[in-house]
Amino acid sequence: MAETTEFVFDRIVYPDSDGQPMTESDATRDYLIYCVEVLRLYFRGRPNVYVSGNLFIYHEEGNPKAVVSPDVFVIFGVSQRQRRSYKAWQEGGKLPNFVLEITSRTTKRQDEGEKPKLYASLGVEEYVQYDPTADYLNPQLRGAQLIDGAYQPLPLLTTPEGIPYIHSQVLGLDLQLHDPYPALGIAPLPRALRFYDPETGTKLLNREEVEQVREALQQENALIQQERDAAQQERDAAQRRAEALAARLRELGIDPD
Repeated sequence: MAETTEFVFDRIVYPDSDGQPMTESDATRDYLIYCVEVLRLYFRGRPNVYVSGNLFIYHEEGNPKAVVSPDVFVIFGVSQRQRRSYKAWQEGGKLPNFVLEITSRTTKRQDEGEKPKLYASLGVEEYVQYDPTADYLNPQLRGAQLIDGAYQPLPLLTTPEGIPYIHSQVLGLDLQLHDPYPALGIAPLPRALRFYDPETGTKLLNREEVEQVREALQQENALIQQERDAAQQERDAAQRRAEALAARLRELGIDPD
């Protein structure tokens, strides 16, 4: 009987996609990419932390309908490698510890009702929603922590600079809401989600931002080297002038020393 069951499981197909083209808004797609990228960079030194997003997670062997696809998720205790889909029974039963949904009015029903119930049943420790266009969430960021099988709200805190944020105990990071154009003082614009390391107070950078910092550092180092070269050239020129003057004094019978 066991052999028959294994044979049936082997024949079951777990699709890697639903066969439909992705139709994400610009904001949803951009933040999905941003979140996955910065979290992968942040955890890159820990090979047993898997960060991904918009990937099918199958949580019940033998049942292809038992599937969910979070926008962004983090799983501790499994390897960070490429997967076409995630099957929990092949990963030691590990399921997401943290989930973030890029929400909007069109996904409100699932993000507010169906998904938190499922995530709670799967043991997802923290569930966060971010509304990039301020469609319906006010404030745009909402988080919950799983306590005794049910989600309890995470407090929305404020930095000394007045920036709203949620602290994720699971990630050890702050999720902050920043004005996109603070210098202009345009308050009604939706706020941008950014991850911060509370230990260092530094913002997590994506690859583009890392490259910008690297280029700026290279330019600064090149400028410093140019200044050093110019200073050395001036010292060399001064040394040549001093040597020429000393030689002239010796010609006149004067000891330059």
